[in-house]
Amino acid sequence: VGWDAWQFPQGGIDAHETPEQALFRELKEEVGLDPHHVEVLACTRGWLRYRLPKRMVRHGSHPVCIGQKQKWFLLKMLADDDAVQTMSGETPEFDDWQWVSYWYPVAQVVPFKREVYRRAMKELCPRHSRLVYQRQNLTSQYQED
Repeated sequence: VGWDAWQFPQGGIDAHETPEQALFRELKEEVGLDPHHVEVLACTRGWLRYRLPKRMVRHGSHPVCIGQKQKWFLLKMLADDDAVQTMSGETPEFDDWQWVSYWYPVAQVVPFKREVYRRAMKELCPRHSRLVYQRQNLTSQYQED
């Protein structure tokens, strides 16, 4: 909210959480989705990292954040679109959402995150491609009947 930028829901992992537990907490906080609204299809094998541009590093904060390491998940939405509630948290982080083509986010995210988006989406793409292929086969089977 308040930025002219595009991004996926994201967030930090609390000390007591697994990456998957943090995923579900952040989904609830940022877009109002509960675990039963989605299915986890895949996860990046390791941690993906990016550094903040020097002009964005806040040296007065503790600890000083110079970038992030992230675990990425590919999810399948099981709920209807109206389950997404971007204004559900105490402090809304998104003002809108939309379905887009798979590679669209790479071109729309802030420039310093493009490479980590590209790496994550490239790793998760084979799983996504299999789903699209399966869906197309199901659709064509129904159209033939």
